[in-house]
Amino acid sequence: MLVYQDLLSGDELLSDSFPYKEHDTKILWEVEGKWVVQGAVQVDIGANPSAEGADEDEGVDDQAVKVVDIVDTFRLQEQPAFDKKQFVAYIKKYIKLLTPKLDEENQELFKKNIEAATKFLLSKLSDLQFFVGESMGDDSSLVFAYYKEGATDPTFLYFGVGLKEVKC
Repeated sequence: MLVYQDLLSGDELLSDSFPYKEHDTKILWEVEGKWVVQGAVQVDIGANPSAEGADEDEGVDDQAVKVVDIVDTFRLQEQPAFDKKQFVAYIKKYIKLLTPKLDEENQELFKKNIEAATKFLLSKLSDLQFFVGESMGDDSSLVFAYYKEGATDPTFLYFGVGLKEVKC
């Protein structure tokens, strides 16, 4: 299994259990998330409790909750929304922090494509949700989520060059 760690914080943000595709910007990865139900599972064993004199609510412990698989699996922490000025400031800081951690090839790829990626993200800014890894570090990579038109499950966006592949 492959796990992808944030180069800045070391947090695990993704694994190969969630296939990604490269976005048109070349440095963003798109990953499809899914809403899943966790918790109490109702099992129908064929018995008829009402015919057996049981109350309808007896024994029901409804602890089921809906979560997004990626958020839950990697314990991503949602952050407050950014306005345009805050987002641009974050991107500038991210470039400054990430660039020295990249090898020469990825530095070139990052520098060449960060403007297109930033423009794309800015165009979706009002629709984005922002997440950081479990450590909630101030200097960590953001993970972005949004709903494509007509979609019921979120799409996540990662800066692929900001992730380190680790074999488990």
